[in-house]
Amino acid sequence: MRFSVSRAACWLAGAVLCVAGAPAVASAGTASAVTARAGMTQVATTKDVADPAYKVLVFSKTAGYRHSSIEPGIAALRELGSGNNFTVDATEAPQAFTAGNLAKYKAVVFLSTTGDVLNSDQQSAFEGYIHDGGGFVGIHAAADTEYDWPYYGGLVGSWFHSHPAQQTAKVKVEDRANPATSHLGSTWERFDEWYNYRTNPRNSAHVLASLDESSYSGGNMSGDHPITWCKNYEGGRSFYTGLGHTDQAYADPAFRQELLGGIRWAAGMAHADCRAENGYKSLFDGSSTTGWKQAGPGSFELADGTLNSKGGTGLLWNNAEELKGDYSVKVDWRMEGDDNSGVFVGFPASDDPNSAINNGYEIQIDATDSPDHSTGSVYGFKAPDTEARDAALNPPGEWNTYEIRVSGEHLEVYLNGVKINDFTNTDPARSLRQGYVGLQNHGDDDQVSFRNVRVKTATAPSPTGEIKGVNSKCLDVAGGVDADGTQVQLFDCNSTAAQKWTVQSDGTIRALGKCLDVKGRGTQDGTKIQLYTCNGTPAQEWKAQSGGTVVNPNSGKCLDAEGSTWDDGTRVHLWTCHGKTNQQWSLPS
Repeated sequence: MRFSVSRAACWLAGAVLCVAGAPAVASAGTASAVTARAGMTQVATTKDVADPAYKVLVFSKTAGYRHSSIEPGIAALRELGSGNNFTVDATEAPQAFTAGNLAKYKAVVFLSTTGDVLNSDQQSAFEGYIHDGGGFVGIHAAADTEYDWPYYGGLVGSWFHSHPAQQTAKVKVEDRANPATSHLGSTWERFDEWYNYRTNPRNSAHVLASLDESSYSGGNMSGDHPITWCKNYEGGRSFYTGLGHTDQAYADPAFRQELLGGIRWAAGMAHADCRAENGYKSLFDGSSTTGWKQAGPGSFELADGTLNSKGGTGLLWNNAEELKGDYSVKVDWRMEGDDNSGVFVGFPASDDPNSAINNGYEIQIDATDSPDHSTGSVYGFKAPDTEARDAALNPPGEWNTYEIRVSGEHLEVYLNGVKINDFTNTDPARSLRQGYVGLQNHGDDDQVSFRNVRVKTATAPSPTGEIKGVNSKCLDVAGGVDADGTQVQLFDCNSTAAQKWTVQSDGTIRALGKCLDVKGRGTQDGTKIQLYTCNGTPAQEWKAQSGGTVVNPNSGKCLDAEGSTWDDGTRVHLWTCHGKTNQQWSLPS
């Protein structure tokens, strides 16, 4: 749904919501809102407000193990579609993967596919579909598919490694704002077949839920075991869940709601921040308000891990930590109707809520006010980009996520992962670089809820510069071309962007916005080393060794300058480690 100031009248009275120019019945006191305020988990399979009609393709071809749950899964997806204004076309024909046919669909679901199911032309058509903004939903064995197609590995996020016996395990819900998981509690016990994955997708995807490996036997991901995630990928959107092995799973309303939310997000009908999120620490995790203090009238009620505003006008502020320097604050929030609230940053410690107003900055929550007082505005100072805001905003009753990013006196606001405001403080009496975080409770008629307040402070930047090898030549992207598959070579050092490499903490080595990559995740001597879109696969993981070699752990082999003489244009490839001069590299530090 898209909301703007001009469309606010459609739902201002809490009775009617305009969707794609046509009215649809809604209620400001929706079932989801009422049960959330009562501290209960809401499970449903039909939305209160219809999305515009759209189509979803469900693909379930198997070239390996075939799950008996495919047929119940298709039936469940059809039922979800009939209740939520999308039509499901189900097929096992790879011939459906043409540019013209795929263009009919807002999302394509791979339902427990296995093995190699598409030929090269069909793969190319699907890549084009994703590039053009299409949505992908992978369910369970979708991760056990197309191992020789690196693009698909990047799209799904990780490939299947193994699984123990089916058993009950505890799922830890990490993101309770995403439409796929907002209906769940902080933990979720269920029976399924729990996949282990070849790599951890956390560095390239936004993890929505993970497994508590201590709650079952057979997990092998060292205690960090994502099971459901989402990511923006190559112009499109990708949602994956490892749940869904059993026939019974598709009769579970909670799992159905997860699938519905994932499909709606992948299809662009709901919005969420699906950027990878690492390095944040919690200021409020839902368990208690320790470290928070109420200033002024009113209060917040804590129920189901959610802070619900009551009365006001006051401010609940985190007095345990003053933020200094550069930082990023993320907050999940939800309005119930035409409500008013805000998130404050950069204000001094005070028991007077007016101090935050007069000395800090408020990022407003109120879609029906004037532009510089509306959702996403720096209240009273700068209106948001309303077109970007409206395209990213979820309607009342659904969760949204703010990122408030401060660098010096520069403040950026992201709504559900989309930048909607850019502001620079020029008031000498205020400073963004030092202060506290606060949540406003505006008044008796304003029902706004908050979850999961977290912060990340500035860390040392990743080392960036030249990578020097044999004959003091530099690791170079041939021709400075950033296309996938471009050969990496040796060349005289020339200070161009083609030789500016960043060594990331996730093990990737990056230039021109892409990653150093072993073609096809190969392991044979002589495998091409190329530039490729970063996708979180083992083909892009590198580890510098104390002896000067750089190893790809997946293959156990080294970054190597080809041949026995090394001039401009010498190719770099994968080779058995021997530690000689053509495998010696000096990385930036």
